[in-house]
Amino acid sequence: MKKTGILILVVLLISAAFVSGCVSEDEKETPTTLRVGYQPSTHQIAYMTAQDKGWWEEDLAPYGIETIEEHVFPTGSPEMQAMLYGNLDIAYVGAAPVITALDKGLDAKIVAAVQVQGSNLVLRPEFNYSSPKDLKGLTIATFPPGTIQDTLLRNWLKENGLDPEEDVEIKGMGPGEAMSAITSQIVDAAFLPHPAPSIIESEGNGRSIVASGEIQKDHACCVLVASGKLIRENPELVEQIVKTHIKATEYNQENPEEAARIFAARTEWEPKMVEKSFADWDGVWISDPKFIVNSTVQYADFQYELDYIENPLTKEDIFNTSFYEAAVA
Repeated sequence: MKKTGILILVVLLISAAFVSGCVSEDEKETPTTLRVGYQPSTHQIAYMTAQDKGWWEEDLAPYGIETIEEHVFPTGSPEMQAMLYGNLDIAYVGAAPVITALDKGLDAKIVAAVQVQGSNLVLRPEFNYSSPKDLKGLTIATFPPGTIQDTLLRNWLKENGLDPEEDVEIKGMGPGEAMSAITSQIVDAAFLPHPAPSIIESEGNGRSIVASGEIQKDHACCVLVASGKLIRENPELVEQIVKTHIKATEYNQENPEEAARIFAARTEWEPKMVEKSFADWDGVWISDPKFIVNSTVQYADFQYELDYIENPLTKEDIFNTSFYEAAVA
């Protein structure tokens, strides 16, 4: 009887565990709202175009999404902070802030590329420039530590024999603050993503001296990030998000004038100024993550050398390319 009782108890426990596992699987949360982070930059027009066309809600409705909840950020650092707090499901953001956040424990992966290059170092007109050494003693505004621009700028200065801590003063700012700072001559130069450099030049407050593609050719800039929770619990939804992103990217590539109109309507900038930015920049909208893997891992190496992160990160730590591969299969 004792053996029989023990056997029955074991069977009941196994059954309970099996049922519990099934319930857990069935009770996976299916979101009805997709929380999206992005920045008001021409780098991230793919998100704006898909929203303008109604593609996000239309394409994601079969997966239970009823509402797209937008969250706008000035730079990538606060955006990734919001994702660390669990307040975003996906994010259009620079690759470098993702690395900093992953090092701090962010549960997320880059699932697609958004854009490469597309920033310029703009110097006030009264300063002469023939080489990076001419920047010694100047004050440069750029995005805060851990962002694409900050990471690229510091590494480029080091490669050209300048100490980014001693030879120049780097001030971390959002785009609006940095544009105001160079206009009011609080800073001597600004390294910013487009369209800010074109606006500074058009107003006579500076001239572009270096494009970011000259600093590092084909460097990763903006990426599409999905939370680990969304990846694990709603992989079909993540694949469709990537498909919609690809569709919007290709639309913008084929229709730059409309992309300029969409961006201008959202930011209240003149469409002609946005079109000028497209003519001035060296940026390219893309979606295939394989083109940015190497430079993104290099960012991790740069940030480790700068003591921005405690541990070096690998491709596997940063990327999940399976959703892109499935989307284009």
